[in-house]
Amino acid sequence: MNAPRPYKIPESVLVVIHTPALEVLVIERADRPGYWQSVTGSRQSLDEPLVQTCIREVAEETGIVIGSEQVPLSALRDWNLINRYEIYPVWRHRYAPGVTHNSEHVFGLTVPEPMTVVLAPREHLASQWLPWREAADRCFSPSNAEAVLHLPQMVHG
Repeated sequence: MNAPRPYKIPESVLVVIHTPALEVLVIERADRPGYWQSVTGSRQSLDEPLVQTCIREVAEETGIVIGSEQVPLSALRDWNLINRYEIYPVWRHRYAPGVTHNSEHVFGLTVPEPMTVVLAPREHLASQWLPWREAADRCFSPSNAEAVLHLPQMVHG
């Protein structure tokens, strides 16, 4: 018999992966086809640093290795934005009883050019590199779309 999965921590990261030309990677959820998003993921423990959550989630969901020669750690930037939102009812069972909101820390990751990604098939079905406005329009989550719309300001100041 499998042990029950621990509840998710209601604190996560959103990583907007983009090129210098502001092309943005979006990935389609396997559990909700047609729902596109940036890389997201919850902390595994309360003592996991958010940067480590970003590194782990980007690698798990795209195969992109932050800290490699092609994508140095300095390419990951904390945008100092936190979205607090109500967890969609369809996903609340993953959290402890009574947990209804999540705090999402937004990061940007600059890659040199659109890269081939390796998706985790249980999590995502497809990926696309899109111009930033199109990527924002594709995102199902309002907080994700808003983060992508901040991209030019975050990159160019």
